[in-house]
Amino acid sequence: MTKENTKAASFLTRNTDLGEAQIAYFFHAFKESKDMNTPTIVFCGGFKSNMEGSKALFLRDFCAKNKLDYCRFDYQGHGISSGDFADGTIGDWFQDTLAIIDQVTTGPLILVGSSMGGWMSMLLTHARPERIKGLVLIAPAPDFPTKLMWPELDEAAKQDLETKGVWYRPSEFEGEESYPISMKFIEESKSHNLLDGSVEFNGPVHIIHGLEDEVVPNDHPFKVADCLTSTDITIEMVKAGDHRLSNPDELNRLGKRVLEIVSKTTT
Repeated sequence: MTKENTKAASFLTRNTDLGEAQIAYFFHAFKESKDMNTPTIVFCGGFKSNMEGSKALFLRDFCAKNKLDYCRFDYQGHGISSGDFADGTIGDWFQDTLAIIDQVTTGPLILVGSSMGGWMSMLLTHARPERIKGLVLIAPAPDFPTKLMWPELDEAAKQDLETKGVWYRPSEFEGEESYPISMKFIEESKSHNLLDGSVEFNGPVHIIHGLEDEVVPNDHPFKVADCLTSTDITIEMVKAGDHRLSNPDELNRLGKRVLEIVSKTTT
């Protein structure tokens, strides 16, 4: 993130068990009139991502073009928000997301959730059912610490977690450094798992998943769909798409799906 963008960001103060957290965000007011009844688009980023990523910035420009209010933010320990990534948990990051929803945005919302952000979006439909009108989920990864990450660990990694409390995971993406995973993170995540139950949500849902996703398996979006109670769910599998789904064609696809959900939810 450039110094100029850092200065332009706003910060929301949230009280936590570790003290005050500063949650960085941008709220882009693109609507031509406050009387317009279009929903605000909120982007929930992924694990170890930030609000300067390609999807977050694409949506900024897309919402400007289509006159939709837009909000993007960084979880604690991500981007320019305060905190250490190694200390974070799913619960912490969900509370960051909830604070942004409650204190920065108003009115109806469409959530665009990428990977872990898809999990956050699903949790929000339970926490704020009256405000969430539609979901666009990109390679959604609910329950990933216990259902995706833990089963793939070798015995050495599990031993480090159980004896040292931390393991340094090699990045799934070329050129990126390894990063810490704590046993606390994995254990705490269990209290937010969704896929073994159901999530009450009756709005439209569009799930986009790449067939070449190297992080989230191809059956996961179907488990997400089974978990949600909505009868208006579309799963779109993208040939040759990877986990990031961020090339120009994929981003344009994302924009079209957001507009479709806007159309369905705007009276």
